[in-house]
Amino acid sequence: MAKRSSLYIRIVEGKNLPAKDITGSSDPYCIVKVDNEPIIRTATVWKTLCPFWGEEYQVHLPPTFHAVAFYVMDEDALSRDDVIGKVCLTRDTIASHPKGFSGWAHLTEVDPDEEVQGEIHLRLEVWPGARACRLRCSVLEARDLAPKDRNGTSDPFVRVRYKGRTRETSIVKKSCYPRWNETFEFELQEGAMEALCVEAWDWDLVSRNDFLGKVVIDVQRLRVVQQEEGWFRLQPDQSKSRRHDEGNLGSLQLEVRLRDETVLPSSYYQPLVHLLCHEVKLGMQGPGQLIPLIEETTSTECRQDVATNLLKLFLGQGLAKDFLDLLFQLELSRTSETNTLFRSNSLASKSVESFLKVAGMQYLHGVLGPIINKVFEEKKCSGLHRPQTEAEVLEQSAQTLRAHLGALLSALSRSVRACPAVVRATFRQLFRRVRERFPGAQHENVPFIAVTSFLCLRFFSPAIMSPKLFHLRERHADARTSRTLLLLAKAVQNVGNMDTPASRAKEAWMEPLQPTVHQGVAQLKDFITKLVDIEEKDELDLQRTLSLQAPPVKEGPLFIHRTKGKGPLMSSSFKKLYFSLTTEALSFAKTPSSKKSALIKLANIRAAEKVEEKSFGGSHVMQVIYTDDAGRPQTAYLQCKCVNELNQWLSALRKVSINNTGLLGSYHPGVFRGDKWSCCHQKEKTGQGCDKTRSRVTLQEWNDPLDHDLEAQLIYRHLLGVEAMLWERHRELSGGAEAGTVPTSPGKVPEDSLARLLRVLQDLREAHSSSPAGSPPSEPNCLLELQT
Repeated sequence: MAKRSSLYIRIVEGKNLPAKDITGSSDPYCIVKVDNEPIIRTATVWKTLCPFWGEEYQVHLPPTFHAVAFYVMDEDALSRDDVIGKVCLTRDTIASHPKGFSGWAHLTEVDPDEEVQGEIHLRLEVWPGARACRLRCSVLEARDLAPKDRNGTSDPFVRVRYKGRTRETSIVKKSCYPRWNETFEFELQEGAMEALCVEAWDWDLVSRNDFLGKVVIDVQRLRVVQQEEGWFRLQPDQSKSRRHDEGNLGSLQLEVRLRDETVLPSSYYQPLVHLLCHEVKLGMQGPGQLIPLIEETTSTECRQDVATNLLKLFLGQGLAKDFLDLLFQLELSRTSETNTLFRSNSLASKSVESFLKVAGMQYLHGVLGPIINKVFEEKKCSGLHRPQTEAEVLEQSAQTLRAHLGALLSALSRSVRACPAVVRATFRQLFRRVRERFPGAQHENVPFIAVTSFLCLRFFSPAIMSPKLFHLRERHADARTSRTLLLLAKAVQNVGNMDTPASRAKEAWMEPLQPTVHQGVAQLKDFITKLVDIEEKDELDLQRTLSLQAPPVKEGPLFIHRTKGKGPLMSSSFKKLYFSLTTEALSFAKTPSSKKSALIKLANIRAAEKVEEKSFGGSHVMQVIYTDDAGRPQTAYLQCKCVNELNQWLSALRKVSINNTGLLGSYHPGVFRGDKWSCCHQKEKTGQGCDKTRSRVTLQEWNDPLDHDLEAQLIYRHLLGVEAMLWERHRELSGGAEAGTVPTSPGKVPEDSLARLLRVLQDLREAHSSSPAGSPPSEPNCLLELQT
C-alpha cells in the first residue's frame, strides 16, 4: 500500500509584465519550485510583455509537500537574470479546488524575508526546578538552508528568544547544513503565554544579517508533553506589512491540479482488471457493455485522462490493440457520414492520441527530429544582397516549404520498418474496419484518411507546430520559424486529407505547393498500404526483436567529473561523454556511435541527487551514489547543461532504481574534499548524510514504465465518481432494483457485467475504508517527523 501525490502543472501565459530591458521589453521565462526546489524551467519567450508558453508537466511528489511557487524571470545575456515576480500556491489552496486551480493570478514582489527554506532539528524539554520550571532548548543542526551569499552558501547562526531574553549559537561558516549541538535554558513562569521563537540568520560582516527562517513554539503545549524532538520547517517572517503591489507586476495564467491516491496491493485490483479485460476480449461479439457505458458516462473535460488510464492499463495487459479495435467498431457503428469519422473528441480519438504518445513518441522523434532541426537552423538572407521583390519573397518561401514538405514525406515513406509493431497492427485493424464499414469505389480514400486523421492530424501536425511540447526542441520558435512550422503543419494536414477539393478551397496559399502535395498524397497512400501490411507472425517477430534491443530510458551528452593528481597539486575537471541509461546499466561512450562501456550497474544504484553549486563552482551537477562490484560505496558526479535536463536525468535514474535494495535515506549534497564534507563539515567520509534523499520526486515522461496498480486505482476513482449513473443504468436493466443493492444470486435477471462492476466497486471502497492509509496525512506547518 502506498500513498502517491502528483501535480499537474500547465503554465499558459503571462500578461502586462513590467519592462526590464532598456528596449522597453522583457525576455520572460518561468521557474517552478516545489518547497523551494527548482524542478521546471520553461523556455524563454523573447522581446514581449505578454508571453505565451503553453507548457504542461506532471510531477510526482511525496504527499507531505507544502507549496509550489512560480517565479517569472527576465533572461539577461550579460548579467544576472532579473526577478519579475512570483505566484505561490500552498498545498491546501490547491487541494481546496476539487477540479484544480485554473485562472489568472497576480504576480507579487519577491521579499527576501519570505524566501526561506530548510528545516532545523530541535530538542525541547521542560524540567522542574527549585523555584520554577526550566525550559531547555537544544539547537542541534539544520539542513537545506537558503544560500544568501554570493559564493552559493551561508554563514548561519541561530537566535533563540523567550520573554525578552535572547541567546545565540556560534556561527558556522560557509554551510547550508550546519551543526551546532548547543543548549540554552530559560526560566518558565507559571501562566506565561509567550511563545519561544527560534530564528536562523546568515551572518554578514559588512551588510546586515540575512533572515533564513524561524520556528515559533507553543510553550503551553510543550508543558503538557514535557519533551519534544524533531525536524521543524522554517517559516517566513510575516510580521511585516506587505506592499500592495498586486497587479503592478502583471499576471500569470496557470492550471494546477493535485491528485492524491492511496494505491492498494495488486490483488485488490485484480477483479476490476479481469472484468475490463474480459469485456475487451469479447469485443463486439459478446454481451459486453462496460466500455460503451464508461464512454457514455465520461464527461468531455475528463475524457482525455480516462482514455489515457484505460489505454495504459490495457497496454500493460497486452490488450491495447484489442481495446482500440473495440473503440473503432463502436465509433463506426454510430457514424453514417465519412467526413465526420473520428473528428470528434470521442473516447476512441482520445485513446488513440494517448496511444501514439506512449507507444510512438520515439518513432516520431526519429522521423520528425531532423526535419524540425533543419527548419530551426534555416538562416535568413544576408542584408548585403539587394532587396527582394514581393514575388521573389513568395517564391523563395514556397520553395523552402516545398523542400521541407518533400523531405518530411520522404522520411515518412522510409520509416515503415521503424514504426512500432503494435502501432502498425492497430492501424491495420483501423484500416480494415473502415473499409468494411464504407466499401465501394466512392469511399476508396476513406480508410487512408482514417489512418491519417490520427497519424498526421493528431500526432505529426501538433508536433510540427509545437516541437517544444513534444521534446523535439528545448526552446520555442521565433516568429519567423513559427510561421514556417505552421505552414508546414497545414501542408501535412492537406496531404493527410488526401488533397480533397474542400481543403484546397479553404487554403488558397497552398496553390504553389499543389505539385508537391499531389505527389505527397501518392507517397502517403503507398506508405499507409505498406504500414498496415503486417500479419500476426510479422507482428510477433517485430515485437520479439524490439524486446531484445532494450531501448534506452534516457540518453544524451553529459559532463563527468575527473580528478587529476594528488595532494596540493590535485585538480578537477569535467569531460564531455555520451551517456545512455537502460534498464540494466548507465553506460557511456565518446560519441553516440562509439562502443559503450558500463559505468554503473542499475542494481547497484543507491541514490541520485543534486549537488550544491559551490562544490564545483558550477550549477546543474548531480551525483549517482552506487556500490562497486566489491560492495564499496562510490559516487559519480555528472553535470547537465540546464535545470530541465538535470531533473529529467534525476527522474530517469530514480524511476529505474526505485525497487533497488539498500536505497539511501540520507546523503551529502557536497563533496568530500581534504578531510571533511563541504556541505556540513563532517570529517567522517562514510558517515550518515546531512540531507534527506528525494527519491520520490520525479517528472512524468512519455516513456515512463507502466504502473498497473496506479492506473487501476485511477480508473476505480473515475468509476466511483460516476457510480450514481452506473446505478441508474443498472436499475433500467434490472427492472427497478434499488440503488446500492447488487444481486447476489441468479434471479429474475442474471448478474451481468455491470452488476459485477458495481460489486467490484463496493469491494474496493471497503478495502480503502479499512486501510490505515485512507488519505494523505495533513502535516503540521512547523513540526516534521524526525527522519534519520
